[in-house]
Amino acid sequence: MQGGEAPVLVCDGLELSFGGLKALKGISFGVQPGEIFGLVGPNGSGKTTTVNVATGFYRPNAGRVRLFGEDITGMKPDRIARRGVARTFQNLALFKGMTVLDNILIGRHIHMRPSALGTLFYWWWAQREEIAQRRIVEDVIEFMQLQDIRDEPVEVIPLGLQKRVELARALVSEPRFLILDEPMAGMNQEEKEYIARFILDAREERGVTILIIEHHMDVVTAICDRAVVLCNGEIIAQGPPRQAIAEPAVIKAYLGERAARRVGMAEAQAPRPSGGEAA
Repeated sequence: MQGGEAPVLVCDGLELSFGGLKALKGISFGVQPGEIFGLVGPNGSGKTTTVNVATGFYRPNAGRVRLFGEDITGMKPDRIARRGVARTFQNLALFKGMTVLDNILIGRHIHMRPSALGTLFYWWWAQREEIAQRRIVEDVIEFMQLQDIRDEPVEVIPLGLQKRVELARALVSEPRFLILDEPMAGMNQEEKEYIARFILDAREERGVTILIIEHHMDVVTAICDRAVVLCNGEIIAQGPPRQAIAEPAVIKAYLGERAARRVGMAEAQAPRPSGGEAA
């Protein structure tokens, strides 16, 4: 946090129920400017539900959401997006039958101001705006190293490249806050390393604060500054990633109670350095 700058996102006591199912149970955390923040947990732990509340897709039964210091609880998703938030989804949301370039161009829609007058005077007015929008898109295509496939139909390229296209589409909206929902799902190790590098570069070169939803702990420990671990709709650990995932409650959530006991017994029986060695 720099110069007393407000947190990018604050979730304060979020609660949400679907009928008799309590999906969120008092979720509270904050994301600071410039962070890569991990929202971690097993499948069904409430990660995506938390983000759906934060981005306006669900209204919480209790609790508040603040974005850049502004209370946005219950605000519509399109209004939240216009405040500098972009998001990718766990399942690819690319448009088949369209090229890589066309899919990325769609990410500029929140900055476009179509009008009948602009269409009427296209060659003088709307064309200038289109050229400006394309300049930004071309910069992101180069940043994401997608030049060679820009004119390919998006459905024929490999999954790893499709994920890069989706990240590029989010970046062309020039977000201040980027939310990535399992950006490395289904990838092999090489593809995961590529995406991790692009995420780190987006933070360093474009000044974007990033929240990553993940259940792969290796991803979180590799690139995140801090993490919150969820299980059954509540926070069971938070802090630096390696510290958070070492909590007994996290081991139990991922491996089961019996395995957690085995880990605890192994730690208890491990040799400890003597007082002289510690000194």
